[in-house]
Order: sequence, then structure tokens, then C-alpha cells
Amino acid sequence: MAEPDFNLLMALDMLLAEGSVAGAARRSGLSTSAMSRTLSRLRQVTGDPLLVRAGRHMVLTPHAQAIRERTRDAVLETRTLLSPAVSELDISALDRVFAIRANEGFIEAFGPKLIAAVADAAPRVCLRFTPRMDKHSRYLREGLVDLEIGVVGDMGPEIRLQSLFRDRFVGVVRAGHPLLSAPAITAERYASYGHVVASRRGLSHGLVDDALARIGLTRKVVSVVPGFPAALAVAMASDLIALLPGSYLPGSAAHGKRGTAFQAFELPFPNESITISQMWHPRQDKEPAHRWLRQLVRQVCGE
Repeated sequence: MAEPDFNLLMALDMLLAEGSVAGAARRSGLSTSAMSRTLSRLRQVTGDPLLVRAGRHMVLTPHAQAIRERTRDAVLETRTLLSPAVSELDISALDRVFAIRANEGFIEAFGPKLIAAVADAAPRVCLRFTPRMDKHSRYLREGLVDLEIGVVGDMGPEIRLQSLFRDRFVGVVRAGHPLLSAPAITAERYASYGHVVASRRGLSHGLVDDALARIGLTRKVVSVVPGFPAALAVAMASDLIALLPGSYLPGSAAHGKRGTAFQAFELPFPNESITISQMWHPRQDKEPAHRWLRQLVRQVCGE
């Protein structure tokens, strides 16, 4: 080809990221047959099969694996070059999908406000939230998401981050729970009841267990559920105690006011707070639309 078709670059990026024709078709909004024809063109242009069948699935060829990250960087760099300058960016006309990776606690606590703020300023922008099942930089590094929000984990040194707010865990029980009958909630009484734990990875041991161990106590974990909504539902329908972030709960309950279906309380032992941050790859650091989104996230969390 004397002049390459740069539209193929976008399709190549999707095919290498998804590892399947069907997945790339869904991501691009094309039919599977149309994406299959595009793959045929890419094979002809690159001189490599790119995707080959292995059993019932398709896998990347060695060449495809070698160029996957370079392809992603090229697409993102192209998008940046073709974006308007900061002074010329018209947010009201911005037409884009931003992928944000965050846990369900953040989405339930801040998602409605953030979505409303985006819709008000940029009605053609869509926020696509994806679950944050682990703390790894590959999603940002490979451009699979635009922004990550949560506790900083196994992120590479190149990842940019900005603190949004400090959070803490609180105990939650149903209204009328016997734990609330005494004037004070002690660590001993807290540990004496059964507990429901929210863990996406199915872990029953956490920071609260380490804190209890330091004062010679252990708790009994009766159930492990995959997320905060399930933990709260179980606590409201039983005598189990749940552990939830304070930001996840409605303000009236989080401040200990009664008259609700559940009651939140401060943990009766030292409990370290956690920092919630937003993280992004440096390639998007100065991109006007991305910078606008980060500022909006910080504003919503600051409120």
C-alpha cells in the first residue's frame, strides 16, 4: 500500500485488545461479518494472520502480541493529535465515551452526581463504568480504560494519580440489632457477633481482622459476598455485622441517626482511613477532554 488506510489502525487495536472478531465487532458497533472482512484486509496489509484459531477460541500470533502495545499507543497518540487545543475545546459538543474503572461502592455513592454533571455540561458524552476487580496498571497502560478510581494498588511508577478524598470503614447492623442495646459498642461485643464480609476475590480475612488481632480478639466470618450491596442486604436481614465504607452509606445513616432500616457505627478500635484516588496514564495527562473529566470527578467528590 502506497498510502496506508488509517481506519484499519482503529480496527487492529480493537482486534488485538479483544482477541476475537466478535468482541471487536461489539466494541466498534460493526457486524461480525464486517469485522471479519476488516481482519482479512489487515492480514493482507501486515502479512501476518494476527488471530488464529486454537480450539474453540482465537489467539494472537507472536507478531500480534509484539505489536499490541505499540498499536494501542499509536491509536491514543493519534486521538490526542486530532483533539482540539485546550482553548478550542467545546465541551458541549464533545462526542465521546469515557471508560471508568471503579468499584460499586464509588459508583453508587458518586456515580449519579457525576453522570448528572457530565450530562449537564456535555450531553453527547457517555460514561461507561467497568468493575475494578483488581488493582493493576494494565488497564490504563493498554488504554482499556480512561480513568481508574479507588485505592492505589499495584500501579506502575508511570501512572499519574490524584487524591480525591479520605474514607473509612464503619460497622453496619440492622435496626434493632442487639449490639445496639447497650450504651456503648465495645471491641469485645463487636467481635462476639457473626460477620458478613464483602470481597470481590472471596477473601474472608482483611484489615479489620489484623486490627482485632492486635488487641487479642478474633471475629467469626459467617458469610463472604462479592460486593457492598449484598453485604448490606445480608446485614439488614440478619444479626450479622457488615463492614462498609462510610462514603457508601447515605449521610443520615453514616452519622448514626436512627429511624432507618440499618444503623452505622464507628468501629470500637483503631481503624486506619483509606485514600481514594483517580489514576490515569501519562499519555492522557494533557489531553483537554480527559483533563476536563478529571476536574469534574474531583469537583463531584469534593462536594
